[in-house]
Amino acid sequence: MAAAPGAPGLAPTWSSSAKEMVGCALGSSRLWFTIGGGIVNEVYYPRVDLPQIRDLGFIVADGAGFWVEVKRLWQHSVELAAPGAPAVRIVHRHERFELALRVVPCEHRDVLLIEVTLSGDESLRPYALLAPHLGGSGLNNTAAVANHRGHKLLWAEQGPFGLALAAVDTEQRSAWGRASAGCTGSSDLWQDFAHHGALTWEYDSAGPGNVALGGELPRQAVLALGFGGSAEAAATLALTALAEPFERSWERQLTAWTQWHGRCAEQDLCAGLPEECAGQVRLSTMVLRVHQDKTYPGALVASLSVPWGNTHDEREGYHLVWPRDLVETSGALLAVGAVREAHNTLRYLLATQHEDGHWNQNQWLGGRAHWTGLQLDETAFPVLLAVALDERGALHGTRIADMIGRALSFLARHGPASDQDRWEEDAGLNTFTLAVCISALIAGARYLPADGRDLALALADYWNARLEDWTVAYDTPLARLYGVPGYYVRIAPTQALTDDRLMPDTVLPIRNLEQDPQLPAAAQVGVDFLQLVRFGLRRADDAVVTASVKIADALLKVDTPAGPAWHRYNDDGYGEHDDGRAYDGTGRGRAWPLLTGERGHYELCRGQDALPYLTAMARMASAGGMIPEQVWDAAPLAARGLSPGRPTGAAMPLVWAHAEYLKLAASRQLQRAFDRPVDVWKRYRGERPTLTHVIWCPHAPASQLPEGCALSIALPEAGAVRYGFDGWQEVRETDTTPNSLGVHVVGIDTPRVHAGRSIDLTYRLGGSWAGRDFRIGVTPRPRPAG
Repeated sequence: MAAAPGAPGLAPTWSSSAKEMVGCALGSSRLWFTIGGGIVNEVYYPRVDLPQIRDLGFIVADGAGFWVEVKRLWQHSVELAAPGAPAVRIVHRHERFELALRVVPCEHRDVLLIEVTLSGDESLRPYALLAPHLGGSGLNNTAAVANHRGHKLLWAEQGPFGLALAAVDTEQRSAWGRASAGCTGSSDLWQDFAHHGALTWEYDSAGPGNVALGGELPRQAVLALGFGGSAEAAATLALTALAEPFERSWERQLTAWTQWHGRCAEQDLCAGLPEECAGQVRLSTMVLRVHQDKTYPGALVASLSVPWGNTHDEREGYHLVWPRDLVETSGALLAVGAVREAHNTLRYLLATQHEDGHWNQNQWLGGRAHWTGLQLDETAFPVLLAVALDERGALHGTRIADMIGRALSFLARHGPASDQDRWEEDAGLNTFTLAVCISALIAGARYLPADGRDLALALADYWNARLEDWTVAYDTPLARLYGVPGYYVRIAPTQALTDDRLMPDTVLPIRNLEQDPQLPAAAQVGVDFLQLVRFGLRRADDAVVTASVKIADALLKVDTPAGPAWHRYNDDGYGEHDDGRAYDGTGRGRAWPLLTGERGHYELCRGQDALPYLTAMARMASAGGMIPEQVWDAAPLAARGLSPGRPTGAAMPLVWAHAEYLKLAASRQLQRAFDRPVDVWKRYRGERPTLTHVIWCPHAPASQLPEGCALSIALPEAGAVRYGFDGWQEVRETDTTPNSLGVHVVGIDTPRVHAGRSIDLTYRLGGSWAGRDFRIGVTPRPRPAG
């Protein structure tokens, strides 16, 4: 027949929801793929960062009007061939048949293999349905049923991308029967069955546009889905993979993964855990390794999913590298003994650090920036990974001093306020970001020359001592409502650096709501402050911490049938709407299993058992063991497939959540946070330091100096500082001294400057003066910390 008719821009009729999309994430040395609804959803070609198909599913039909699309049955089981090994067996059950699928990637080729076995009613036959998504989009794809060198194939192309779906029977003979290419939504195979109850259309080609392929198979067959730079190249790979028994690839996969797990130590984490938690440890370890890139070793995408991906045509989704997620995941790899993989991540980070010391907000696997925001914790986290590897003797000759020096210099020249918090939304002072940055300054200081080391430690102490001044709101309506003196806010405005009295009333935007409620900073709370305890900057029983926990539980905690979970912050809009509609730029924030793990770490620091939190996270996972970004936290919506404590349409799996699970299991064994930096604990042991040294910077100008404190002026380049006292009396001008931390410093003699006096200053960078004066008021000596 001729080319298929239809409207090529329509979305695939059988597109699955995001929560189906990743029921189980698998991979090999070459391919990533995801399983959901009992079918193959997305497959990722290793040379690009994008999914290359939307899904590959099956219909069972008798050719006389009876037909079933098996993924819509939801009567299937999914099991791994061995614990933690990404070779999966799926069985769909119906009163008339049983369709068994075994799915495994080919070890040495860009090919996915699927063994198909249909049993039951002899009148039935299986049909495969494939939705190409080449180049990460359903647009401009072309599809054809081809006769290639004597083999019947289904293939597709789009630009430099090609795929081919080959099939053989038990004798390795070409197995495709009748087949068709169509335009999705009008002339595809699903529409054929919907209109006629059988395969009646046999179109040779379709597109360019949003296309689909499908065809009839024998009751026993093996499919090979190959990818290449053209359809012909993909066909060569697919046919080569089919030239040996399926069982050989299956066994190779099991052997390779069993050996890898044997070199790791996740079994040690399973000791003393109930089986549901031990099983989740094994699955989470697998998920982390699966998400490692095959072309850029050490890189990991945040998830093999697109949040709410069935509602829009989005290329990137979470198929990107976030340095924060990357280091959090690498820490979990260390926890399970996968030191080589964590070391590869460090090498990847060394290769993608910018000259000025920072990393991209997120990036494609090859290092090209995607979003260009600045998050200071993403500059600090790589320092902590490098130090953690060094402490384990696992650098293997990799030099880290230059990377650490540049990263800490960037923190000094831009902190403590960040353009974005870890949720990528608002600028200001955030306790999670501060905890990570302070820890990086302390942990990385020993890799700097003496002058830089001293300044890095002084800067960390200064930020740590001032942290509550900047981020705690006192005597607010919220504090009075819950009977606490004060609490950590979600984000304090940057202006708090110069006048902390402005913090409570400054409105901070909430960007994912249809209408911003214009809440002041003091009315917004999150759970980010728990990182202060986890990293050893504050005690679990610190008065402000416990007060903040009380308010966070009142406003953010949700008790689900699976266990407790928390929202990111109050009035968050990142999640499904109240009626279950997908997030579309606005919505209502839902509960995050990741935050259950973070709370488990806090409870562990408080002397409690973390097991209830491990159990809750495991029970929030999908049937395939994938921990989602969010779980539903309202009344069930059966029509939307939303149940309390179960995955929503947000990202699944969230690799960061799986990493958190593994680190919590490791922390439970150690009875302390696994990722607590050694030098941070040695320096602070959970105590807020006394303020002894104020470091004034043009981007973070202090307005107060406690009596008796040292004062340093740190400029981003060489220059001079002119200063005087009490209205520009006793004026002096001093050239800056370069410091190996990447700033230029002047120390001002302050021991004889008593409370009530003031210091006036301005500065010159190169040949240009700042054009304004600054004043620092000297305040009474601070009370001892405690």
